[in-house]
Amino acid sequence: MLSYKESLKILKETDALIEGHFILSSGLHSDKYIQCAKLLSKPQKAKDLCQSLAEKIKENFNDFNLVLSPAIGGIVIGYEIGRLLNVETIFAERVNKIFQLRRGFEIKKNHKILIVEDVITTGKSSLECSVLAEKLGAEIVGFASLIDRSNGKSKINKKIISQVQIEIPTFTEEDIPEKIKRIKATKPGSRDL
Repeated sequence: MLSYKESLKILKETDALIEGHFILSSGLHSDKYIQCAKLLSKPQKAKDLCQSLAEKIKENFNDFNLVLSPAIGGIVIGYEIGRLLNVETIFAERVNKIFQLRRGFEIKKNHKILIVEDVITTGKSSLECSVLAEKLGAEIVGFASLIDRSNGKSKINKKIISQVQIEIPTFTEEDIPEKIKRIKATKPGSRDL
């Protein structure tokens, strides 16, 4: 398994962890941002992180038969974890802002599901996927992500396995430190504010 330091090095090398002034999808501000899409655009770098996460998942969750990921950020990670662990993998996508299954995907009553994400911050997307799965009678065994930057503040009440836990401070509009205020803010997220 990769160490925290090795994982962080890969994130920086691929520009998946960047610094500046960012307005997050929550509306909060930060001086760091994680864009896993940059990591995933370099498969040879991403494979080591995914392999390490798959090993952690095997150690912590041994009884699941379906991987469910929220679109769009979780699709590649979910696929790779499913491939490495030889488990069927599907994804949910938003239709009128509500996660749904499309493309012929099904969740059955006997499914034991691991929800896999790229980054967990608030846990919103993962929790929406779990609601969808539970309404269909499935059991959620746990959650996994490449990056957990929730700092224990997500509303997920089950175990989260991640490759890297990163604490990234966030600020309200009124509390932005001067050094960050001087940098032009960008909105790098995938969700509309």
